[in-house]
Formats: sequence, C-alpha cells, structure tokens
Amino acid sequence: MVMLAMTASVLATATPLMAQEAAAPAAAVAQQAQAPVTSLADLSAVPAPVLAARAWISIDLTSGQVLTSKDPDVQVEPASITKVMTAYVVFQALKENRLSLDQQAIVSEFAWKTGGSRMFIEPRKPVTVDELLQGMIVQSGNDASVALAEAVAGSEPAFAALMNQQAERMGMSRSYFENATGLPGERHLVSVRDLAILAEHLIEDFPEYYHYYQQREYSYNNITQANRNRLLWADPSVDGLKTGHTSSAGYCLVATAKRGDRRIVTVIVGADSEAARAEESLKLLNWSFQNFDTVKLLDADQPAVQAQVWEGEQKEVGLGVPEAVWLTVPRGKAGDVQSVARRTDPLVAPLTQGQRVGTLDLTLDGQVLRSEPLQVLTPVERAGFFGRMADTVRRWFN
Repeated sequence: MVMLAMTASVLATATPLMAQEAAAPAAAVAQQAQAPVTSLADLSAVPAPVLAARAWISIDLTSGQVLTSKDPDVQVEPASITKVMTAYVVFQALKENRLSLDQQAIVSEFAWKTGGSRMFIEPRKPVTVDELLQGMIVQSGNDASVALAEAVAGSEPAFAALMNQQAERMGMSRSYFENATGLPGERHLVSVRDLAILAEHLIEDFPEYYHYYQQREYSYNNITQANRNRLLWADPSVDGLKTGHTSSAGYCLVATAKRGDRRIVTVIVGADSEAARAEESLKLLNWSFQNFDTVKLLDADQPAVQAQVWEGEQKEVGLGVPEAVWLTVPRGKAGDVQSVARRTDPLVAPLTQGQRVGTLDLTLDGQVLRSEPLQVLTPVERAGFFGRMADTVRRWFN
C-alpha cells in the first residue's frame, strides 16, 4: 500500500507528488479503508443550527458534500416541491424538441378543475408552454402542472410514470411520485436528500431554464401572483428554488444561493409557517456559507503520486483522479487536509490509461472527507524480454 500525506496548498500545485512506496496485499488495503464522513457539521467549530422543522439538509454543490442534515432519508410529503421534478421532465421534453416554449397547450377540464393553488387557466383559452411554466414555477399553479403533464405525456398518470423513471435514473431511492402537483397521495413521498439531488440536477442540467426560479411575480388572466419564495426578496444571493405547503406536509422550501464561486442548496420540510420556512432556510444557508470553504485540490490530469512500475518500458507512472477534486472543509482548515493514496503492489505493465489501481482518501483530523478512484494517467507498455527478466530478478531481492 502507498500512503501519501500532503497539505491542501501542496495538492493545489501542478508539481508531481512523490510517495513513499510500501507494498501491501489487497486485503490489507481494504481493511484499512475508512468510510467517508456523512456530514461536515461535526468537524465545524460552530455547531450546526437546530431548525424548527421536521427534516432538513444542506449541500455544497461544488463539492457535493453534505454540510449538515436531520433525518435526510426519512420519507416525507413534498407538497408543491414536487413541481421541481415536474419542471425537470418538461425541460427534458423541451431539450428533446418534443415541446417548444411557444407551443400552445390544450387545457383539459381535468386540468382546469385541479384544486389547490392555481394560475387560472381556462379551457378553450390559448396558453403557451412558456406561460404554463411561469404559472407552475412562479405561481405554483396546480392547474398549470397538470396541463404541462398532459402536454408531455397525454395524461397525468402517464407523466407520473416519467417522473418516477427520472427519479430512478438520478438515484432518488426514497422517492415516489403519484402526480405532477404535489397534492397529497398515499405513496407520494420523498426524502430531503432526494430533493437536494433533484435540485442539483435541475440547476446543472438546465441552466437555460433556471431563470424561471428567480422570477418574483407573474401575471396571467389579469391576475398577478408573487413568487412564494420570500428569500428572493430577503437575500440577493438567493436565486431559487421552490416552496411547498399542504396541511399535512407543513411549510417546505428548497432554497439555493450563490455567493462567489460557491452554491449551496438547502431543503427544509415541515416548518410551521411561511415565515418560519424562510427564516430557518436563511439561517441554514448563512451557517453553511460562513463556516466552510470549498477548495480545489487536484486537477484531472495532475498526478497525486508517482508510482513504481515493474516490467514496463517506463519505470514510473503518475496516478491521479478522473475529474478535478473540490473539497469543502471547515473555514481555515484547508491547509490541514491530508491525502492517503491506497493501492496494492506491484504495478506490473502493461497499464492502460484510466486503469483503476486504488483509491485516494482526503482526510482532515484523521477522518476521511471523501474517497476518489486512483487511476493510471498515462499508458505504460510492457518491456521487452530482457527488461522483464531484469525486473523479475530485482523483485526477488526487493
């Protein structure tokens, strides 16, 4: 096994990093591996806030790390936060040219009569997909949600099937959708972790449509309604995402803010009031930004370790990670990050580019923050007969 300790400032350079070589069988490496921490709150000098809500989570989208959470995998009612998945499926249809923004949608009797919050569409009155999206996202219209579902899939149940297929592709393992609106259903449940995953996908996959979530109000049918996300007025760094409320679900909010290069997503469900969900969400956002830094530790083509190669045309090869590594750490602790490169010896040629040969653990105060696959950065061809024989002899005496 190869172990390498280095500070974050060293990791951030492009200089190849050398490691002390120490051989170990694969079983020994597996035994010494440590599971990454599930939340950074325990490493912070400032305790995470305790919120007046049923469940919550905060995630740094740049690193993908959970900063804090409470009951992140417990199934809860999402109420109108459901419409984030509805929007995602509609955006996918737009991307695939199955819909267009200026396309006129048919308003069915079923959509028109849908209860709860509404944008007040009417049968036989022209309405475009763009108008329906604003009605659904800004005004949280259930009637708009159903009309969009019917435009994409023909019926709301068929659309719900598409929602569940998408949830499965995203790894939302604790979620099931029965409708496009978020009206209560026996099996219509999600987890706050799944909602954070959904928010991340929507933000990253459809930046061209994200502007809808920043819109503060929308007028349709001579009726103007304000966005229910109060944080759009309270904090200029907040640019989304979606509220939800039913009597059984309580007041819910997926909020996201970008300050500098960092974007945080928070999800809270089960608050007691509209004011409480905004206040508690802002409290969680502020704690997440103020008490953590997110730093770039490695580029995709940067060696984390130079490893000895046996029976190859080259005697060493750089080992690194497939993608750039960003890490979130408690504020002021970036310089204390260490890495441990775990792999088994010997590395015997031929080696192919991208071949996985171990893991790179990034640690702080003895705890693993994340693990990345360690792979060969450049191919190594097998040496000729005499080269291989010479290495065989050297390995006997090594």
